[in-house]
Amino acid sequence: MFFSQAGARPRMWEASPSEHKKWVEVFKACDEENKGYLSREDFKVAVVMLFGYKPSKIEADAVMSSVDPNTSGILLKEFLDIVRKKKEAQLYRNEIRHIFTAFDRHYRGYLTLEDFKKAFKQVAPKLSERIILEVFSDEETIAKSKLEDKSINSYISCEINVGTISYL
Repeated sequence: MFFSQAGARPRMWEASPSEHKKWVEVFKACDEENKGYLSREDFKVAVVMLFGYKPSKIEADAVMSSVDPNTSGILLKEFLDIVRKKKEAQLYRNEIRHIFTAFDRHYRGYLTLEDFKKAFKQVAPKLSERIILEVFSDEETIAKSKLEDKSINSYISCEINVGTISYL
């Protein structure tokens, strides 16, 4: 489907000075031996401290594979960039969830085609009905006749990023 191919990206977000300071403090706390970098295990502890969950093996592998091979781990600058991106993604998901909740006026956890049409008529009256119908064109959505919260993220995020709808 063309929505998922659009490659939606969260907007750039900058941390407040106090948040930035907290990230640096977490880095230093996790770099117990003052090596100047975080090992894989140090990184996992830092993520737990900042985001409240332990990163999966896949996430840790992805982060460690992106580290400069000339270093033994994640340097402060790289860590701050990783944390900023994770925070951006977290805020973006929350924003999408907020939009979905506004569309889900009956608090059912899903949108019917009629719900979706009404919502887009309010926020994007010039949006082609063809685009709205395309969201409901995949087999799973047709079978259920509804669009659930987890599947709307990619649809809405892509449409927002190509400027088709505006935020509520």
